[in-house]
Amino acid sequence: MPENTSNTNEYFYSLTPEGVLRAVEHLGFHCTGRALALNSMENRVYEVEIEVKDESSVQSRYDYFRVVKFYRPGRWSREQILEEHKFLLQLEASDIPVIAPLRDSADETLHQDPESGIWYAVFPKCGGRAPDELSDEQAERIGRLLARLHLVGAREPAPNRLRLSPETYGLDNVRFLREAGFLPNEIAQAYTSTVESICACASPWFAQTASQRIHGDCHAGNILWGNQGPFLLDFDDMVMGPCVQDLWLLLPGRDEEGQRILELMIAGYEQLKAFDRASLRLIEALRALRMVHYSAWIARRWKDPAFTRVFPQFGSPAYWNGQLADLREQLGIVQGTA
Repeated sequence: MPENTSNTNEYFYSLTPEGVLRAVEHLGFHCTGRALALNSMENRVYEVEIEVKDESSVQSRYDYFRVVKFYRPGRWSREQILEEHKFLLQLEASDIPVIAPLRDSADETLHQDPESGIWYAVFPKCGGRAPDELSDEQAERIGRLLARLHLVGAREPAPNRLRLSPETYGLDNVRFLREAGFLPNEIAQAYTSTVESICACASPWFAQTASQRIHGDCHAGNILWGNQGPFLLDFDDMVMGPCVQDLWLLLPGRDEEGQRILELMIAGYEQLKAFDRASLRLIEALRALRMVHYSAWIARRWKDPAFTRVFPQFGSPAYWNGQLADLREQLGIVQGTA
């Protein structure tokens, strides 16, 4: 990954509307001056209003806007971001509803701000909503959508992207939390041994499950419904991983209703692609790994003022005791799956 400089970080933390507009206009767009910050913790994302020269080209009110995404410095390299963009463009070319980055006159999707060196991309704006809960028909439809996504994802690997595994999401994150001093001494050993036990139990299952390009963070907020149906957002956490990762995050829980929704999604999925039902045993391990990865994600961003504001409880004894209790519960469930 590229070297992370304090100047670049400071620019990213204090990115202004003027800087956003300048970056967008650098690509040939003419902005009206209106820029609205959108909800994003990992990156800086803005909605920008643009001038449209040819009104006959306007098909909806969203055509008057673009969404510009500034990538957090030091997280992904240029090659890793381009693999995300390549996947999105392949999905778009296969008529799968995603929001792909726009190409400039040189056919490039990724740009570097000349003042700060931050990588950024421009996307079209699309309107939609996230339903409070999935109907049976919607669950099946999402299953078919994810099958189409995974068929494209299986065409080729993404060698520069992270691989979702017990090592990367579990052990590596615990190692970082301990070495960086985030884990309190009184629970550090118990926390570490609990995660190690979960990883030891689940590692053979991961080894027996195919890994490919997937969305990686396919929770309900990243699937919106528009006039034409569902479409997928935010491939920033795209990884090489098991396909089941993109299904379980959409479940309302692990109760009977959650299992019913899962079966509906799989039924829709299997209309287009075979689903590895043995991979279902990974779900509770994936849930545990997500807990660890989430804590490490906050810790790695702790110098960002936005994170200290949004997660004031992070690092407190109550936070870590709660995390340990949840992981011990997950360990019992994972061991019961074996």
